[in-house]
Amino acid sequence: MKLNAIVSAALLLDGGVAATAAAGKFSILSMNVAGLPAWLNNNGVPGDKAEVAALIGTKFAEHGYDVIHLQEDFNYNDHIYRTDTHPYRTATSGGIPIGSGLNTVSNFNWVDFRRIKWKRCSDITAADCMTPKGFTFMRVAISAAVDNTTAVYADFYNIHADAGTSALDYPARQSNVNQVAEYIAANSQGNAVVIYGDLNSLYSRKDTAVRALLSGESAAGPGMKDVWVELKHGGVIPSDKPECDVPAVGDCETLDKVYYRSGPLVTLQATTFRYDTPNFLQADGSVLSDHNSIYVDFTWSASSSVQQSDFFGGDHGAWFSDIPALAVSSKPKAATLTFRGGSRLDSVGVTLADGTVLRHGGSGGAEVSLALGASEYWTEAQLCKGEKLGKIRNFYIRAATSEGRTLAAGTATTDCATFVAPDGWQIVGFAGQDGSEMDQLAFVYAPR
Repeated sequence: MKLNAIVSAALLLDGGVAATAAAGKFSILSMNVAGLPAWLNNNGVPGDKAEVAALIGTKFAEHGYDVIHLQEDFNYNDHIYRTDTHPYRTATSGGIPIGSGLNTVSNFNWVDFRRIKWKRCSDITAADCMTPKGFTFMRVAISAAVDNTTAVYADFYNIHADAGTSALDYPARQSNVNQVAEYIAANSQGNAVVIYGDLNSLYSRKDTAVRALLSGESAAGPGMKDVWVELKHGGVIPSDKPECDVPAVGDCETLDKVYYRSGPLVTLQATTFRYDTPNFLQADGSVLSDHNSIYVDFTWSASSSVQQSDFFGGDHGAWFSDIPALAVSSKPKAATLTFRGGSRLDSVGVTLADGTVLRHGGSGGAEVSLALGASEYWTEAQLCKGEKLGKIRNFYIRAATSEGRTLAAGTATTDCATFVAPDGWQIVGFAGQDGSEMDQLAFVYAPR
């Protein structure tokens, strides 16, 4: 994992509270593994497809990439997973025509993995509607806390967009990219984002779809940067680069892309971009895929003004986040805590000293509240979770202040975790997933 031991190492703060590193590095790889069954498409790759897939998995393990997104990982997924050694991996959604071909193997754990199918596809020049192509979402812990207290997350998206250049392919691909941008706006607010995969787009052919992701091209978009454009072309989109051969030679462009943005909690910076196909060759020099794999190194640094805890609960409900509001607030402080609960935890809320109200969940249960003094801070929380109708939810919350006062709501269980603000910090808000109750929660910290 190269320098990732630095990334995930816990540092001991005064008072015995552990927190993750304030900065680190991670690497990503995007690879279309050409996993269509041989009778349908051999993708120009020589050799037995099962053996080729097994060698791809071996290469994944050998080179130690931190988060690998796979596209066209259809009928030979078990052979890749048999030889790869990454500790975290998505369960395959199946071969042709059932699965999406999108999978991820990772050195980092994540919360809430989701598969989303495209709303629009085109079969004019490629069989894009044959499978439920689309994108995946996961919130990846690029630096996980050993005691739940402080963690660093980024949202990772794996994409396989509509292929082809017909009059129907272009609008289908534009619809795909717009769908991703809308999903980011709804689910990744306040978060750093990394998008990569087979975008089936080339700037050299004036493909406008991916430009909707770029901060300099779409003011209403998700504000992304293309790593190839940033590191290889000084941030200026080239329009005259040839499409790459496989393996790539010289300055060329691939259909596969990597995009990213920072967030209030963490600053990301891409430092290395390369086509890594030389690491994916057979013994005789033949390729393992008809796509060039893309390698990118990132550095990251945590914010000094707002941080968050680990998540606790279940992967259900709609994502919410107080981070955007807290990131622009001048020295936020909790003035009143307000919870609702009964058999389970129905809602959580905090009113800040400036009058801002941050509240999430439903209207059920009984309401309890606690007003904090001018020099009193919310410093500790306990959550307990349980199962309701087959879903894990938060059942209980207990808050403790710097003055030793407490507030609790819901019903305690035996499956609980404690969250303590780092020394000199306080709890001022929330992030997580909710509906009529609190499905998943994390706490947001700010300096006192």
